[in-house]
Amino acid sequence: MKDKRIVVFRTALAELVESLEATLRLASWDAVEAVPEPLEKSASSLVARLGTADRLAAGVFKGSVGDTARVVALTDAMRRLETAYLGYRKKVGATGFAAGEAGAELSSVLDDVKTHALGAG
Repeated sequence: MKDKRIVVFRTALAELVESLEATLRLASWDAVEAVPEPLEKSASSLVARLGTADRLAAGVFKGSVGDTARVVALTDAMRRLETAYLGYRKKVGATGFAAGEAGAELSSVLDDVKTHALGAG
């Protein structure tokens, strides 16, 4: 049977994806329209969710071979997202990069994580 701790890892990854997507959407938001509260709340949770992902990825998981492989895949995805986000922040801070242009790589990593890490039950 699947270890219930995996749900914690999957939830943390899903919430991190949600916050990163919200952050990208806000970066390209049309200032004329008000930002929906759930979108703003999700984006504002990004730092806390990055911290949670860091703590989970730094821990040692002991379980069955299959469960351990799932956790490794989930924590690898968390690390990839963090690296992509740091690259995004660096590009946004650099002159000459538009938020949409800087977000292309992060968006690509998000799509990959949703397909491979979260898409596989």
